[in-house]
Amino acid sequence: MGSIDTPTITQNGSTQSQAAAAPADDNQRPLASSNGAPESEATKKRRSGILPLEVGTRVMCRWRDGKYHPVKVIERRKLQSTEPSDYEYYVHYTEFNRRLDEWVKLEQLDLDSVETVVDEKVEDKVASLKMTRHQKRKIDETHVEVGHEELDAASLREHEEFTKVKNIATIELGRYEIETWYFSPFPPEYNDSLKLYFCEFCLNFMKRKEQLQRHMRKCDLKHPPGDEIYRSGTLSMFEVDGKKNKVYGQNLCYLAKLFLDHKTLYYDVDLFLFYVLCECDDRGCHMVGYFSKEKHSEESYNLACILTLPPYQRKGYGKFLIAFSYELSKKEGKVGTPERPLSDLGLLSYRGYWTRVLLDILKKHKGNISIKELSDMTAIKAEDILTTLQSLELIQYRKGQHVICADPKVLDRHLKAAGRGGLEVDVSKLIWTPYKEQS
Repeated sequence: MGSIDTPTITQNGSTQSQAAAAPADDNQRPLASSNGAPESEATKKRRSGILPLEVGTRVMCRWRDGKYHPVKVIERRKLQSTEPSDYEYYVHYTEFNRRLDEWVKLEQLDLDSVETVVDEKVEDKVASLKMTRHQKRKIDETHVEVGHEELDAASLREHEEFTKVKNIATIELGRYEIETWYFSPFPPEYNDSLKLYFCEFCLNFMKRKEQLQRHMRKCDLKHPPGDEIYRSGTLSMFEVDGKKNKVYGQNLCYLAKLFLDHKTLYYDVDLFLFYVLCECDDRGCHMVGYFSKEKHSEESYNLACILTLPPYQRKGYGKFLIAFSYELSKKEGKVGTPERPLSDLGLLSYRGYWTRVLLDILKKHKGNISIKELSDMTAIKAEDILTTLQSLELIQYRKGQHVICADPKVLDRHLKAAGRGGLEVDVSKLIWTPYKEQS
């Protein structure tokens, strides 16, 4: 899947696009009826014939980079006017992830590029006549968006229908105003709110800035409501028990769902522990990201959800959170693996982490080493080690067993491609007792 430059989140409340100043090129088109030239009768007839655009229409849309990209109309809403042109359209950029879906105005759309709308149910019936039931099932099974691999076709359609329109456009959290990426099922009383204001310490959310200001005068918290289990420099990690801090856990899930497309929102947070990473200063401990894990996982999951908030991304915090989850697994004397499905960004982060950890060991190790030994050293599940080494073409199957081929030059090449490892976890600063020993 491709990517568009994502917005830069600024501290002064404004959000700018890194690509906003892109120069004009062949991909730029004249704005729809906004070039000042009088419209011909033929153009007016065409406009009146296709407006308002139907849900499902495919058209080219001008994005923040000044270029036109193909979109599909997901939803529309009427503005306060009787003109057929007075609609806003919620569009999905078909080349890119759903996190970039947004409401756009008519003048951003190139109406000359409108494709004939075909009822998707009719389209499916026509297509079904041309293929066997087995072929259709195979297509349904393979046409799955990254991050939704474990959803069947029917569940995926239901998920996309329910979450198709982003309900909250922006949030304010501490110093930052952040554009959201996905739908999150906030309580019904927040349905009319395009922006929410979060207390960065207790994560209570409000509709208006004045409510947040009143709340902040009364809120006693200056850090997440849990035990500080790690402190190194300005970084702290807090363990929050979902059973003891139910409202905080639920608020954290609401917040996280705005940036995670694939995860189910857990209302029953009692079964989870939340590990909240903070940057600390004289004003308090400010959340930069978190991961959650089940208190007791039969599948050996050491992580359920992971998120680095957008203002803190590309700083190595995601890799730090992954490394931290494995350090906890080592303390427990277990191997671990993240809960599936992983998001697209989560999968990239994990592949990078597994690659760096395994290659570092292989580079330093003298003599043969088995996958079981690698698993015992790293707490990474044997299946994850196997798939990582296979993807790097560092493993062969000989005489009924897997053999690791660790040529130093090949290892160096892969390490260079994997990039930097991010922030290190200083294990000497981790003071933690596994949950089972606390009961």
